[in-house]
Amino acid sequence: MKSATPKVLHRVGGRTMLGHAVAAGQELRPEHFAVVVRHERDAVAAAALELEPGAIIADQDEVPGTGRAVQCALDALDARAHAERAAALAHTDTLHDAHTDGDDDDHPLGEGIEGAVVVLASDVPLLDGATLAELVAAHHADGNAVTILTTEVADATGYGRIVREPGTGEVLEIVEHKDATPAQREIREINGGVYVFDAAVLRRGLAGLGSDNAQGEVYLTDVVAFARREGGGVRALLSDDPMLVEGVNDRVALATLGAELNRRVLTEWMRAGVTVVDPGTTWVDVDVELAPDVTLLPGTQLHGRTTVAEGATIGPDTTLTDVEVGAGATVTRTHGERSVIGAGAAVGPFAYLRPNTVLGAKGKIGTFVETKNAQIGEGSKVPHLSYVGDATIGEHSNVGAASVTVNYDGVNKHRTVIGSYARTGADNMFVAPVTVGDGAYTAAGSVITRDVPPGALGVSRAQQKNVEGWVERRRPGTPAAEAAARAQARPDGAPALGAQAQLELGKHNALTGATAADLPSDSTDSSSDPATEGSTH
Repeated sequence: MKSATPKVLHRVGGRTMLGHAVAAGQELRPEHFAVVVRHERDAVAAAALELEPGAIIADQDEVPGTGRAVQCALDALDARAHAERAAALAHTDTLHDAHTDGDDDDHPLGEGIEGAVVVLASDVPLLDGATLAELVAAHHADGNAVTILTTEVADATGYGRIVREPGTGEVLEIVEHKDATPAQREIREINGGVYVFDAAVLRRGLAGLGSDNAQGEVYLTDVVAFARREGGGVRALLSDDPMLVEGVNDRVALATLGAELNRRVLTEWMRAGVTVVDPGTTWVDVDVELAPDVTLLPGTQLHGRTTVAEGATIGPDTTLTDVEVGAGATVTRTHGERSVIGAGAAVGPFAYLRPNTVLGAKGKIGTFVETKNAQIGEGSKVPHLSYVGDATIGEHSNVGAASVTVNYDGVNKHRTVIGSYARTGADNMFVAPVTVGDGAYTAAGSVITRDVPPGALGVSRAQQKNVEGWVERRRPGTPAAEAAARAQARPDGAPALGAQAQLELGKHNALTGATAADLPSDSTDSSSDPATEGSTH
């Protein structure tokens, strides 16, 4: 793979390849589960235990080959079986009796595990539990010593060939490509690398394995010939789907199998009642759950354990990871993760839902809105151009455009609470911790630093001041100055300001006790006045 990441930890369809193998094996509900590790042992072992906490981690030594890997696993499984039996006997105070009642001194607790042993590789991500179950059922039905999953391919180069007995069709042996004769290389049936062994046969067969072959490895396939020599039944289950046992050895194969897995996932969902408008641009991970009448528009990507309820529409151009979407909701051009979107809610376009966002039923998170650790109640709306982080908003409230919950003081995060049926003005800053009560309003442009009681109007902004004639004096000859001159030179002699503007100017002058004419020219024109020059930049 030419990667710092171990091959089996590369991801396909939302799972690592190891994850696919473990999931397939778990469907059999095995009594014991072993994972053989070697390259990047610690990383692979940690991933295996996260997927299957009860797994036995078996370390392969420096002896190469699949046979040696399985031998290491079987030794670990046998040791576990002996420990369990010893504990059971000790619990019933019969361990001494078991030793002295004629049992084999070499194996006082038995040889080890019994029954069927399933062996599979961790680089065949399309192999599923149903196929494994079919293989195990065939093994038991025929009373086989070994049962092998095989398939036929047009080009078998590099694969082990299945050599069958003429007439009966039983498997005589599996010959690796490098060791095959020209005639054997013409065989198109290949070994899928998935087996069911009788535990006793496997144990005896592994004991006699050697590495006398072209690759100098201990081949698991040699156990097949051993079982035949013992007279055991060796049969193959031929799959008509070669992709089930297709392995990954580079990133080209990883992408190819990823695309095939996605195609199969989408096909299954479409047959279950989901509309996928453009399967070529839609990606759905294997653990995603979709209800009937969900619509996925082009460019949609659903990852992790995302769930989408009936009638919801996702996309176009939307990526959701571990998001719960309610019935009838619409999510458009949105990126979201670890969030909940209520039934009938609307999100987007161009929204960003960060972890722990919860939007109530029929709520709205609109265009260019970012949320994080926010609970937004039923019917409440954050329509546009806002950031809502570390906040709780009640039901049926409306947050004005360009609002920000100012949650971080440089050390700690603080929470903003906006009640139900509240109306906040545009361009509000809520400096947390702060609470806006139920039914309260806040004025546009306000910086809310103190709690606003229920039903109150919160206002926090400076008194506006107009400096008359500033443009013509400071920007003469510009289009703005010319437009101002035209507006002031009315042919009918109308005043430059309208009635409402003159009324507001009169109120201002009454409060300040001055008029624009009273202001000295050096104070109105000075570039050092931050209230004038700075405000125009």
